[in-house]
Amino acid sequence: MAAYREFKQISPNASATAKLTNWLENRFPTAFDAYKVHMSEYYAPKNFNFWYIFGSLALLVLVIQIVTGIFLVMHYKPDAAKAFESVEYIMRDVPWGWLIRYMHSTGASAFFVVVYLHMFRGLLYGSYRKPRELVWLFGCAIFLALMGEAFMGYLLPWGQMSYWGAQVIVNLFSAIPFIGPDLSIFIRGDYVVGDATLNRFFSFHVIAVPLVLLGLVVAHLLALHDVGSNNPDGIEIKGPGKPMDEKGHPLDGVPFHPYYTVHDIFGVGLFLFVFSAIVFLAPEMGGYFLEANNFIPADPLKTPSHIAPVWYFTPFYSMLRAVTSEMMYALIACVVLGVGYGVLKSKLAGVLKGAVAVAGVIVIALMLTIDAKFWGVVTMGAAVVILFFLPWLDCSPARSIRYRPSWHKWLYVIFVIVFFVLGYLGMLAPFPLGERVSQVGTLFYFGFFLLMPWWSRLGESKPVPERINFVAH
Repeated sequence: MAAYREFKQISPNASATAKLTNWLENRFPTAFDAYKVHMSEYYAPKNFNFWYIFGSLALLVLVIQIVTGIFLVMHYKPDAAKAFESVEYIMRDVPWGWLIRYMHSTGASAFFVVVYLHMFRGLLYGSYRKPRELVWLFGCAIFLALMGEAFMGYLLPWGQMSYWGAQVIVNLFSAIPFIGPDLSIFIRGDYVVGDATLNRFFSFHVIAVPLVLLGLVVAHLLALHDVGSNNPDGIEIKGPGKPMDEKGHPLDGVPFHPYYTVHDIFGVGLFLFVFSAIVFLAPEMGGYFLEANNFIPADPLKTPSHIAPVWYFTPFYSMLRAVTSEMMYALIACVVLGVGYGVLKSKLAGVLKGAVAVAGVIVIALMLTIDAKFWGVVTMGAAVVILFFLPWLDCSPARSIRYRPSWHKWLYVIFVIVFFVLGYLGMLAPFPLGERVSQVGTLFYFGFFLLMPWWSRLGESKPVPERINFVAH
C-alpha cells in the first residue's frame, strides 16, 4: 500500500494562480513530479545548437498528423468505390477540409524531413554511442514504424499512384522464396489490391501503427532522460569526476525549462512559418508531396507510365532497383572479400573462421540460385535495418565529429550527397546510366556502415576536452 502523502499548505493570502497550482499538485502529484524530472529539473548540456530542435519538431509534427487525421477520418470512407470521392468531398465541400487535408499531406513530408535531420545529427555527434544505444534503437524503431505508417496512408486517397504504388510494393513480397506468394495475398487480403487491402491499410494507419508509434516515442524520451542528452562535443556532463554545484546539478548543464523550451519555441516558430507557406502556397510542392497522378481515380486497367514512391522512400527504392542480375556478381564479390578477410586476416578462433567460411559458401550459393528481385527486396530492407547496428559499428575513439580526423567530415558529406542522388534517381524512370550510378551509390551506402569498424579507427583524433566548450552569446 502506497504511503500517504501529506498535502502541501499555502498561505491564505496567495494569489489565485498559486492556490490553483497547489490544489492540483496536492491531488495530482505524479504529473508535477514528471514535470520536474523531465523539464524543470532535467539538466541538459548548455552547448546545444540548432541541430537539437528537430526532436521537438518531430513531436510537433506527430501531434499535427494525429489531430488532422482525426478530422479527416470523420469524413473519409474506407471503401474502394467511395474513397477517392470522399477525399474530393473533403477538399471541396467540407468547411476548411482542404486545409486539413493539405496540412496532413504536407505533415507527412515534414515528418520525414525533421526525422532525417534528427537522425543525421545523431550520426554527426555520435548520439548512438554508449550509454545511449537504447535511445538510438528506439529512434530507429520509430523510423521503421513511420515508414509503415506513411506507406499505408499513401494508399488511402485511392488515386492512380496510390493504387499502383501499393500494387508494386506489395508484389515485392512475392519474391520471397516459398512463402512470398501467400504472404502477398495475406497483406492484400485478396489476389489484387482492392477493397480488402484498403480496409486493412486504413485500420493499421489509423489505429494500430499510431499506437505503436506513440509507445515508441514515449520509450525514446524516457530512455533519453534516463541516460541524459548528448551534445555537440560528445562529452558527458554527469557522472564521476564531473563538476557539480552544491545541489548536485552539473555545472556544464542548464535546466531544460525554461532554457531549451524557449530554444524549441523559436525553432517551432520558424518551422510553422515554412510549413504554413507550403500549405497555403505550394501544397503539392511541384509534385513531390502530392503527385498529379494521385488526383486521378485509381484504375486497375490503366497503368501509369512511371510508378515511383513518394520522395522520402526513393533512396531505398533506388537501392531496390539497383540490384540486377549484373549487380549480383558485384555483391557476390563483396561477400567473397568479406569471407576472405574473416578467414585470413581476422583474429577469430579457428572454429569461428570455419563457421564464417561455411556461412559465406551458403550465402553465395543462395545468391546464385535465388532471383535478383528477392535480393533487391533484401537490400532495401537491409538499408534500414543496418542503422540499428550503428552503435556497435562505430569504433572511433572520439564520439563527436568535432574531434575526429578532418577527412571524416568529407566522408559524411559524400554520404549525404550519395543519399540525395539515390533519392533523385528513385524518382526517375530507369535508364542505363542511372542504373549504374544507383549501383555504385548502393555499394557506397552499405560500405559506409559495414566498413565503419575499420575506417572509423583510421587517422588521429583531436584531443577531447574534459568539459564542454561553450561561449555564451
